Amino acid sequence: MLTPTAYESPPMSIGVIGTGSHLPANVVGNAEVGARAGVEDEWIVRKTGVRTRRYAAADEATSDLASAAAIAALDDAGILPQQLEQIIVATSTPDHPQPATAAIVQHRIGADGVPAYDVNSVCSGFMFALDAAAARIRGGGYALVVGADVYSRIIDPADRRTAVLFGDGAGAVILGPVAAPHGLVATSLRTHGMHHRMIEVPNGGSRTPNRTRPQDDPGQYFTMDGRAVREFVTEQLPLAVKEILRKADATEDEVQHFIPHQANGRMLRDIEPSLGLSRARHHLLVDEFGNTGAASVPITLDYANRAGHLRPGDGVLLSAFGGGMSIGSAYLRWGGTATP
Repeated sequence: MLTPTAYESPPMSIGVIGTGSHLPANVVGNAEVGARAGVEDEWIVRKTGVRTRRYAAADEATSDLASAAAIAALDDAGILPQQLEQIIVATSTPDHPQPATAAIVQHRIGADGVPAYDVNSVCSGFMFALDAAAARIRGGGYALVVGADVYSRIIDPADRRTAVLFGDGAGAVILGPVAAPHGLVATSLRTHGMHHRMIEVPNGGSRTPNRTRPQDDPGQYFTMDGRAVREFVTEQLPLAVKEILRKADATEDEVQHFIPHQANGRMLRDIEPSLGLSRARHHLLVDEFGNTGAASVPITLDYANRAGHLRPGDGVLLSAFGGGMSIGSAYLRWGGTATP
């Protein structure tokens, strides 16, 4: 008598099963921002690589952009909001100091009751949120991770160091179970708090409440020590790439796609040779959208996905850096059949 062979489910992993993004309709060119900052189009392109960026309309907030990106990602994944186990919004420009912008997004997409919270690691926030969400659903289920920022509300239009760089937008992914060896292979997160003054908005918190400052105090604006940030990224990004590949047990040649934080196109091009990713396609949208903060990695990932650049099994490396100073990376093997 033959004994029936027990069916064994294939090993599962957590992967990206849907992507989405949303950019405001208002396209702002270099002539407009340059006139306020006292610089020419040629100077902006030479220093940053940015040619246009998007600004949110007066009646649009971070949650509006985030909700639209979330809906697009849910549609791409083919799941309903009620199926989510977790919602995380990475932003440093929330709708309000409280409540969490994620709670507003949860309400707007119809995911009542789903745990929702914000993460603020400035421009690297999406990577920190991705790591947290993946850990939460290791046992199964789906998570929504959104990166969204409206920097046009916190930049000083006269500050050429920041005004020419930043734009507004949102990107989102749905994480869910996929068949191994696809999915999220490894993540790596670091924060170097000794450098927390490099990037900041000084006013508005418990240290320096707005009510104690004059209305025109420059501390209300986003500030950045551009030279120090560049030195930090030049040193730390190659180290982060090496670390994530070591954790993923992957080589530089196995990376087909590199999707970095779209901070400054000129800086990224200068650093590119030191990363050892010569065989990878470096996806850059900074010329069109500028630096969209925590949204830049998921926006770029969504564009690469919808353009058909990412094929099943491709090695995809995501990396972002931001205030704190923080840096986060993730290595994925793209695709894989989503599993219930």
